Amino acid sequence: MSSNKEKAPIATRFRGFLPVVVDLETAGFNARRDALLEIAAVTLDMNEEGFISRRETIACHVEPFAGANLDEESLAFTGIDPYNPFRMAKPEQDALDLIFRPVRKLVRETGCNRAVLVGHNASFDLSFLNAAVDRTGIKRNPFHPFSTFDTVPLAGMAFGQTVLARAVQAAGFGWDSDKAHSAIYDTERTADLFCTIINRWNELNLMQQEQDTPIIANKGT
Repeated sequence: MSSNKEKAPIATRFRGFLPVVVDLETAGFNARRDALLEIAAVTLDMNEEGFISRRETIACHVEPFAGANLDEESLAFTGIDPYNPFRMAKPEQDALDLIFRPVRKLVRETGCNRAVLVGHNASFDLSFLNAAVDRTGIKRNPFHPFSTFDTVPLAGMAFGQTVLARAVQAAGFGWDSDKAHSAIYDTERTADLFCTIINRWNELNLMQQEQDTPIIANKGT
């Protein structure tokens, strides 16, 4: 795609960035030392009026990398058994490839320059993502290495809430505590939160444009 006219609306809305909502479940807080255990990504669509919505969810359980630390408190919090065979976990490189391939494809299709990670406390997820990319030597990481959209300050601004569960409920969605702390559930709820905030801002802009449009009287003859 060579011109703005050929690009999808989402490409021009975020200055060439394609927002992709990501959540990772981990075995601790140290991105270099602790294991990455789950990853999920939600891609987004935008219509001609500028409203965004969930498109596709891609997710994968991840095998702990060789020598990874597994913090017992973190495992108890998430309820993940890293070595449960029913997880059907993939090695980090395969898991990242599963996520990155459709994201790269969508970047090309929409005319965007690069994906940007959307997350709740996004710097945490991006740090683990970048560490896994470094470990595996993947060269075609579609995500910007440091820029993010973080729903914590966005939700604080929009709803006065910064905890994900409370922000999601304030945005008008239900919250199931039994499903929380799984990458798929948290990512989809974060995507709903992000879309709601962006769409409400878009509604305000459209209302302002209507108010600023002069009314031209039909004088007739």
